[in-house]
Amino acid sequence: MVEISETSRSESVALAALRSVAALALREMGTRYGRRPGGYVWALLQPLGVIVVLAFAFSLLARSPALGTSFLLFKATGLLVVQVVTTLSHTVGQSMLYSRALLFYPGVSWVDAVIARFLLNTLVVWVVTALILAGIIVHDGLAPVLDWGRIALAMGLATALGFGLGCLNCFLFQRFPVWQNIWGMITTPLFLISGVIFLYEDMPLMAQEVLWFNPVLHVTGLMRDGFYPGYAPGYVSVGFVAVCALVPMVLGLMLMRQYHRDLLHR
Repeated sequence: MVEISETSRSESVALAALRSVAALALREMGTRYGRRPGGYVWALLQPLGVIVVLAFAFSLLARSPALGTSFLLFKATGLLVVQVVTTLSHTVGQSMLYSRALLFYPGVSWVDAVIARFLLNTLVVWVVTALILAGIIVHDGLAPVLDWGRIALAMGLATALGFGLGCLNCFLFQRFPVWQNIWGMITTPLFLISGVIFLYEDMPLMAQEVLWFNPVLHVTGLMRDGFYPGYAPGYVSVGFVAVCALVPMVLGLMLMRQYHRDLLHR
C-alpha cells in the first residue's frame, strides 16, 4: 500500500508539473506572439530580412558565395543557427523575470518556467529555420544533397548551447540586471565572428586561432557540412561544443536551485 501511494503521489506531482509547463507555454503564446501585430509572422520575417539583405549585399561584391551557388542558402545556413543560440540564451534567461508573478503560486516552480520557455521558443526557432531553408531551396530551384544527420546534430548542439547559456543567464539576469545589457552587446555582433559571412578556412590564421574557441563557429560549420557535400570542416569539435553547453547549464541550474527564492524576492 505504501509503494502504491508513493507511486500515485509521484504521478500526481509529475502531472501537476506538466500542467504548469503547459499553462506557462500557452500564456507566452498569447502574450508574446498573440498580442503583437503579425505575431509569429515577425519571428519568420526578421531573420529572413537579414538573410536577404546580407545575400544581396554580398552578391554585389562577389560572383558566387564561398560554397554552392546560392547566396541566400549560404547566409541562411549560418545565420539561422546563430539565431537558435541567441534566441534561446535570451528567452530562457528571462524565464523567471517573465513569469515572476506566477512563481509565487505554490503549484508553479522556477523549473516549470524555464522548461516552458525553452520548449516553446525551441519549437518556434526550429520551425522558422525549416521554413526559411525550405523556402530558399524552392525559390532558387536548388537540389541539395542533404546530410540529415549532420543537420540534426548542428541544430541539436545549437539548441543545447542556447539552453545552457540561458540557464546561466537566468541567474545572472536577476542577480546582476546590467548583465542583460552586456549580453545584448555580446550577442549582437556574434554573426560576424561565427562563420556566417566568411568561412573559417578563409579567415587569417591569427583569427582562426582565436575564433576557434567560439562554440557557435563550430555549429555553423557543422550545419554547412550537412548542406554542402563537398565541404568538410576539419576544425569542428562536437565535444568542445557539448562542454560549452553543459558547463553553463549545470552551473546555472545549481545557482538557481540554491538562490531562486532570494532572487524571487529581490
